[in-house]
Amino acid sequence: MILLVLINNYKNMEKGIIKKVSGPLVVGKNMSKAKMYDLVKVSDKKLIGEIIRVIGEEAAIQVYEETYGIGSGEPIYLEEKPLTVKLGPGLIGSIYDGIQRPLNIIREKFGDYIQRGIEVEPLDLEKKWPFKPILKNGDYVQEGDILGTVQETSVILHKIMVPIGIEGKIKLIKEGDFKVTDEIAIIETKEGEKSVTMMQEWPIREPRKIKEKLVLDEPLVSGQRIIDTFFPVAKGGTACVPGGFGTGKTVIQHQLAKWADADIIIFIGCGERGNEMTDVLMEFPHLVDPKTGKPLIERTVLIANTSNMPVAAREASIYTGVTIAEYFRDMGYNVALMADSTSRWAEALREISGRLEEMPGEEGYPAYLGSKVASFYERSGKVICLGKDNRIGSLCIIGAVSPPGGDFSEPVTQNTLRVTKVFWALDSNLANQRHFPAINWLTSYSLYTENFKEFLEKQVGKDFLSLRQIALDILQEESRLQEIVRLVGAESLSNKDQLTLLIAKSLREDFLQQNAFDEVDTYSSFKKQYLMLKTIITFYEKAKQKLLAGAKFADIASSDLLIKIAKMKFIKEDNLIEIENLMTEIMKGNF
Repeated sequence: MILLVLINNYKNMEKGIIKKVSGPLVVGKNMSKAKMYDLVKVSDKKLIGEIIRVIGEEAAIQVYEETYGIGSGEPIYLEEKPLTVKLGPGLIGSIYDGIQRPLNIIREKFGDYIQRGIEVEPLDLEKKWPFKPILKNGDYVQEGDILGTVQETSVILHKIMVPIGIEGKIKLIKEGDFKVTDEIAIIETKEGEKSVTMMQEWPIREPRKIKEKLVLDEPLVSGQRIIDTFFPVAKGGTACVPGGFGTGKTVIQHQLAKWADADIIIFIGCGERGNEMTDVLMEFPHLVDPKTGKPLIERTVLIANTSNMPVAAREASIYTGVTIAEYFRDMGYNVALMADSTSRWAEALREISGRLEEMPGEEGYPAYLGSKVASFYERSGKVICLGKDNRIGSLCIIGAVSPPGGDFSEPVTQNTLRVTKVFWALDSNLANQRHFPAINWLTSYSLYTENFKEFLEKQVGKDFLSLRQIALDILQEESRLQEIVRLVGAESLSNKDQLTLLIAKSLREDFLQQNAFDEVDTYSSFKKQYLMLKTIITFYEKAKQKLLAGAKFADIASSDLLIKIAKMKFIKEDNLIEIENLMTEIMKGNF
């Protein structure tokens, strides 16, 4: 019966006709009702597509599935609505493709391969969720107000919000177990009664509405020392992670997804190799959330569009991910989105642009690459959400970039750097030396550090920023001294300069270098980072005093305290008193 209804619906739809097929690009004619970014179904196989250009009665469509076997003369069905995502209970823990088709459900129903034209609901329409209202009949509500909650997972309380565009008095609000399509409330508006369910839809290319953007004044704590101490990113901020093959982009993204102090994680595998995405999908369900002790997947949404999937769906995947992220941000959560990698997304733009025969820009990318990149990152921010309670949520976007040959002057990297405020430059030389994370401390930067001054002084230590600056100065000085060493040898340096090189080596190997696969070293709290950094700088200051007092550099360089400093990274979080004791020992100057 349902199948007959669907068939009749398609018969009654406005139809165009395929004029030309060029890979994922289909040109249709007789498309007088076509609108930009409207959804269509191509041929009787019902391949999902999106209109990306309209000229007269012709329209260009990017198809999100393989187009082999499709030819001219076949029908195009106009849906007369944009590509949307469905939002509601059931998102957390899901694994979607680039257009929000649930991959785990597809595998259960259709096997290991995604068949063309299949339609699977992104949310389970049969599962019942326990809805608990927090408002009552007669309450006046506006768009964004929270009607009630659903305990989606053991760690995430899903807040059911009044859909955007609805304002009025609650005529009826229910309590109990409901499907996402069941009516949970009726709101009397000026236009009449509006039925509200737990599921909403939102077009992926349109940012969700907010009240106001706020100043970013709190760091996103990642537990990665070089990031948190030297180049922090804000909750609601943006970061760019460019690096060539093998420099560790994906591992950094995984570390951030595991350890960042965000409430919700959205991980987008955009055009990456299938084996890398498989590692993520296999690993995440077994990872334990350090904050809650529960599986990390209970606060994660995964979007997988690997390099062997249709290229057009890759272009849509980041918009699908950021729309889901905005939805959770609107509940008042801190959300972190990882996109790995935006270069593959840009390559999809380039391929579609080439098939549209548009005038190419630099390196063949479309001329509008910069505006596309900016529009994506601008959906980040710390905001006052819609609703009378003025709740605050944030969305941090961290994008990996894969420049060919590690060339940071290429268009995707440069356009990303123009709009992001944190630059983590991955260095192939550091990676070759097995120094990970391979973030180059001389070329990376963060424009948020001053924003966090008050937070760091209160939460970490009043001298934290000054210690950070001393460490950066030492590393800068090391770079200058290394040039002299290469020319005339280390023996020509003064004792003070040799001490600088010694402390710089300690900073590099004992502080900045961090093992993502070590149970203890994989994460460092801000307190541990502060104590480690202060210990190294305290040794430096005391060693300078000893040199001035006539001590030999060789005696300082052979001190047992340096061995203890090297072991600090392996001290557990519940035993940081050991680092404090080491600092006390250094203060006494017994070396």
